[in-house]
Amino acid sequence: MREGSGDNARERGMRLNVRKAAWLSIIANGLQILLVVVIALYVLFSDSLRLDVHLMRAMVLVAALVVVIGAGVDIRDALTAGKLVERMDDMNDTIGNMEQLNNTLRSQRHDFLNHLQVVYSLMEMGETQEANAYIEKVYGAITSVSRVMKTANPAINALLQVKVAAAEKARVKVEMNIQSSWKNLPIPGWEMCKVLGNLIDNALDALQEVGPSERRLSITLTEDLHAFRFAVKNTGPMIPLGRQQAIFQPGVTTKATGHGMGLYIVRRVLTEQGGDITLESDGTGTCFTGWLPKERELHGTEPTA
Repeated sequence: MREGSGDNARERGMRLNVRKAAWLSIIANGLQILLVVVIALYVLFSDSLRLDVHLMRAMVLVAALVVVIGAGVDIRDALTAGKLVERMDDMNDTIGNMEQLNNTLRSQRHDFLNHLQVVYSLMEMGETQEANAYIEKVYGAITSVSRVMKTANPAINALLQVKVAAAEKARVKVEMNIQSSWKNLPIPGWEMCKVLGNLIDNALDALQEVGPSERRLSITLTEDLHAFRFAVKNTGPMIPLGRQQAIFQPGVTTKATGHGMGLYIVRRVLTEQGGDITLESDGTGTCFTGWLPKERELHGTEPTA
């Protein structure tokens, strides 16, 4: 096994252990609180005890207060640790995407001189048509990366490159429409990657239900004076009307093996920053359109362009 793979496995194991510890702490402290409450009620209302009633009640109440406060702090810390682990997972995913993009760029740079030498040799031999065909092939490989390198956020660029590569592998035709650099985005890049990544993954899953010739994915990034805006559209099957209203709720999914948390997380990330997301789905496909305000607006009120 490669060293990097071992490190990743250890990191996954550590994150799993932290999650287990957090939940065990919550359960144990919850049981502790319940036990103390039961003992306190028994001591306070039992007539069979021969000890100083006032002293016993005071001791029990103080002990119960200390344990409850300590347990409350432990539960709070456990929940905080769980959130930190979730953020670490998101950041690690983003770092992985950026490493993959960096490796792709380094590979292209390494191969560029070789491409020039091949083209030069073909031109020297008078093989003009072969040279043109070779240039077109190389140009396609380069533009497949450069078309996603248009935002000012390296994390988003890396995510788009990874998802576009996955889409092309799944025989999905991708249309990139990046009209803005998304400079000064109001949330960290890895948070926005969580939003776009979930939407693109859902779109790719939906497109597997249609024929290869019908698989099209459109990703649009824009902005206006008031907000950063995006749209992810696919030509997959229509989402049933009965589910369109509830699809952003936790546990609601259109996948056979899904958990129904992806779109809930997407909306939560956006609404926490004063933005939101909407859904349109009909016989031609499904489009998720979202926005983030450049300045914090009232929740649920979309800024006008």
